[in-house]
Amino acid sequence: MFEEKTILTGVKPTGTPHLGNYLGAIKPAIELGKKASRHYMFIADYHAINAEKDPAVLNEKLKEIACIYLAGGLDPNHSVFYRQSDIPEIPEITTILYAYTPKGFMNKAHAYKAAVDKNREAGKPDDDGINMGLYTYPTLMAADILTFNTDIVPVGKDQIQHVEIARDIAGAINAHYNKELLHLPEYYVDEHVAVVPGIDGRKMSKSYGNVIPLFEDDKAIKKAIFSIKTDSRPMEEPKDPEGILVYEIYKSIATPAELQEMGDGLRQGKLGYGHIKNMLLDAVIREISEAREKYNYYMAHFAEVEEMLQEGAKKARPVAQETLRRLKDAVFGR
Repeated sequence: MFEEKTILTGVKPTGTPHLGNYLGAIKPAIELGKKASRHYMFIADYHAINAEKDPAVLNEKLKEIACIYLAGGLDPNHSVFYRQSDIPEIPEITTILYAYTPKGFMNKAHAYKAAVDKNREAGKPDDDGINMGLYTYPTLMAADILTFNTDIVPVGKDQIQHVEIARDIAGAINAHYNKELLHLPEYYVDEHVAVVPGIDGRKMSKSYGNVIPLFEDDKAIKKAIFSIKTDSRPMEEPKDPEGILVYEIYKSIATPAELQEMGDGLRQGKLGYGHIKNMLLDAVIREISEAREKYNYYMAHFAEVEEMLQEGAKKARPVAQETLRRLKDAVFGR
């Protein structure tokens, strides 16, 4: 499916990811990129400034996310790895796309509607605190996608709308000029990506404070895992593993044989909650130990990462320049 295809993946620098991000988004994106003939992987720092205005905080978050993807196995020799703000053609392409973007698209965009709903719940005016960056977010996202002649954009179900808007804008431009100036992308939703529960049973999220940290030391990881909610049933009481949160988290990281071992032990009354928490701890440390070592290296040697990002921008810009040239030639009749 992905051979001879161009895949594009973007990530906002929003802070240090947790185990749920790593298993549910970071690793799958890296693995998918390896299957494509061409993979663009970018850090969406222009998108990030809609919410984060402190450059020191923004740069630290950017540094963390770049190092995390590299630690997770992103290969900059295969993937074109770049920072969005290092491609000046993208804002220029965005400006052209604005002229073909109906305002109604922005009104119905999920992020804008969610912000309006939040204001209404708080009794504030609809547009309180909403800047034009957030409002026009889908058009910049369309430029991110269309600039690189993208075939496939991996997304979660809540992000399908972004790809559909990009297709609609591209289709309108192509129809107006009666030529394929922009390639129409498709979205791809991986139904098998893990949704990792947090230590309280809700979806693992920093906003819930229920995460298992990714690259902190073993002590911090153990503290999080041993705070996972359990009941007071004794070890010898047979238990259905499907109703136990530790087991549900273990599913996302254990091998089939390990999962079978834990399940059988619970059903037969041979494993207590302390035992299975230690099994989960061992699996998490095994999963992240190599990546954590690489992450710490890259964080301490960020000049090397910066060089990779600059090299990625050099690879990306000729494609962006050609897309901009095509658009300008058509729009301005050159």
